[in-house]
Amino acid sequence: MWRVPLLPLLILPGCLLAGHAAAARTPFQIRCEDTINKTISVLSAKQNGYTINTQLSYKMLTAMKGVASNNAFVLGLTRTESMVQIGLDGQMLQDPKSGYECIAPQIKVQLTYAPVKIYVGNEFPVGSCGYKEILAHEMRHMQAYMDHLPKVQGTVSTALAKRFEGKPLYAPAGTARSALAFEIDSGWLPYIKAEMAKVEAVQARIDAPAEYARLSRACGGEIQRILVKTRAGR
Repeated sequence: MWRVPLLPLLILPGCLLAGHAAAARTPFQIRCEDTINKTISVLSAKQNGYTINTQLSYKMLTAMKGVASNNAFVLGLTRTESMVQIGLDGQMLQDPKSGYECIAPQIKVQLTYAPVKIYVGNEFPVGSCGYKEILAHEMRHMQAYMDHLPKVQGTVSTALAKRFEGKPLYAPAGTARSALAFEIDSGWLPYIKAEMAKVEAVQARIDAPAEYARLSRACGGEIQRILVKTRAGR
């Protein structure tokens, strides 16, 4: 779990200064703010679909989940991987007189989920009531991932806009790009990953004990009977 404040994110003291900080603009600020491209932050989110695997037993799925208790069982499992990619570019101007430079950051953030893998224990034949109940539960997990992605996109877009406000950043000559890259790597990247990870709290609520109890009683006891039969034969 990454723990970083929402705002302000990392701003290097004495290095990156907001373009609007001074009450009156200097000639260099006027040149930077009026002639170079504006700061742009672009976010894109991509969902890559899902697959269903019915080849593994529920005991294998339990081991994959990492459940240690002998009384615990995992009938289905949903897995994916979130990825965050950040690209950084931007036009720059230098002022030999002051020894400073300005950069208008062009930040591109791509949020992606790898194809979701849904597993249903092979003890439950495709099309059976038990299979349908377990698959419906796992589809709730998948939908939670899909619903979370646009929420992160909106949250991060708002945070980026508040941080940069369409203004160039200023730093001593030769340091603006590296300072901005440092802010991205040490501040924004962990922050975005933390926002992506918040979906796990939703996933945990889907797997509440009451839901497992409901599944064990579903289909007129079909799932429970299969569990008792397979556990007795281990």
